[in-house]
Amino acid sequence: MALLEVRHLRVEFPTRWTTLVALDDVSLDIAAGEVLGVVGESGAGKSMTGSAVLRLLPSPGRIAAGEIRLDGRRIDDLSDGAMRKVRGRQIGAIFQDPLTSLNPLFTIGDQIEETILTHLDVGPAEAKRRAVELLREVGIPAPEQRIAAYPHQLSGGMRQRVVIALALCAAPKLIIADEPTTALDVSIQAQIIAVLKQTCRQHGTAVMLITHDMGVIAEAADRVAVMYAGRVVEIGPVAEVIRRPRHPYTRGLMAAIPRLRAERQRMSQIPGSMPSLAAIPPGCAFNPRCGSAIEACRRTVPSLCGTDHQAACLLVDEAA
Repeated sequence: MALLEVRHLRVEFPTRWTTLVALDDVSLDIAAGEVLGVVGESGAGKSMTGSAVLRLLPSPGRIAAGEIRLDGRRIDDLSDGAMRKVRGRQIGAIFQDPLTSLNPLFTIGDQIEETILTHLDVGPAEAKRRAVELLREVGIPAPEQRIAAYPHQLSGGMRQRVVIALALCAAPKLIIADEPTTALDVSIQAQIIAVLKQTCRQHGTAVMLITHDMGVIAEAADRVAVMYAGRVVEIGPVAEVIRRPRHPYTRGLMAAIPRLRAERQRMSQIPGSMPSLAAIPPGCAFNPRCGSAIEACRRTVPSLCGTDHQAACLLVDEAA
């Protein structure tokens, strides 16, 4: 049984003139201890999916249809008060910029201990002990001293480690990591991904890893969901999707990755750009940018087909 189940999720943004659809019929699962990568260009719906699971949609966004279940319990229809108890305790979050996640006026120890005391039935002494242990787990050197530091006294990589500790401190079942390495240089990115994988494996925590970087996906994820214009267009085991991508959009993403050993040549790119919510084309949303599109692609919205490795493409459906 999956820990997180998202079924036919639809997120809308009502405006004065029309209703914009940000997510359309999104379905995915994450098992306990599994890392699901969610990848796509800016505007594909990756972060919106994570925000919908956390129930932190920007106003006036709303979940218009579908279900979200955590460990068998439906959470998309919970009251705001009940959902606040789920966030932090059962679902942790890691965001792109650690400075926006940490309060500059409090030490990192104060912030971790407060979160532990809020969600767990322990005293101040035990909360401090757990905070030091968590900082040690995520690779903070000399945690007994660093616990008294303020966020501005730490490097970007160290701050992101603190944010990972914050996400883990209440022992959640699921962590949603939204672009957790984007603001960091490449060497620190690798360290943060290694820390995230190791600590989540130790705790048996499931992870939704949201990123635009296929390299991060290849390194960290067990499975990958590729999103385009608010829909999942391909999902499957990460090695299978990378080696044998079925959807033209996934093939385009893979072709745009530079190859170190290849002969020097012009970078491959996908023509055009992601459509805005107000101008999503009929049929398959990718058809204006797809070199393989047929007439049916302009009329029919394809559904995911396949078993473990699924793709939403009429050409894949015909080949099957």
